[in-house]
Amino acid sequence: MAKKLARLCQPCTACCDGWVKMKIGSADVYPSHPCPHSTGKGCADYANRPSDPCDHFNCAWIIKDSPLPDWMKPSNAKAILMLNKREWQGFPVDVAVPVGKRIPPRTLKWLQTFAEKNSRLLIYTEQIGEKGQFEKQQTVIAYGTEQFQLDVQRSQQAGMNLWQ
Repeated sequence: MAKKLARLCQPCTACCDGWVKMKIGSADVYPSHPCPHSTGKGCADYANRPSDPCDHFNCAWIIKDSPLPDWMKPSNAKAILMLNKREWQGFPVDVAVPVGKRIPPRTLKWLQTFAEKNSRLLIYTEQIGEKGQFEKQQTVIAYGTEQFQLDVQRSQQAGMNLWQ
């Protein structure tokens, strides 16, 4: 049996390019506002990157024993999946964000099928904006039972961060 090689981020920089909302020092990072250290090919200050969020970020494609197929690398699938970001009534909740305006249909179908087959729930987002200029706020969509969808909607209206 062949040993599976560790996956490498490079040349993907989707998380640093702002598709995952985060704060690096005093800089807000979100779509259309990448990390100030991102070169588009990597980190210009990798040796001094903060542990949170950089070292603690868990892209599901790169984690050990990732359940994602090779084609789901964020730069290819145009989505970043983060596993187990929440729990709802004993079920794990995964979060997916698009690398672009929205998650492509093939990728979204794979994520929904993965959630169904593995008794998981899914929250995913779509960007709000025009002509490549996106707002900080995103549209949040819950995939799962009707009650889960309502609870996510209530949580969002209450201002809760849905994945931290």
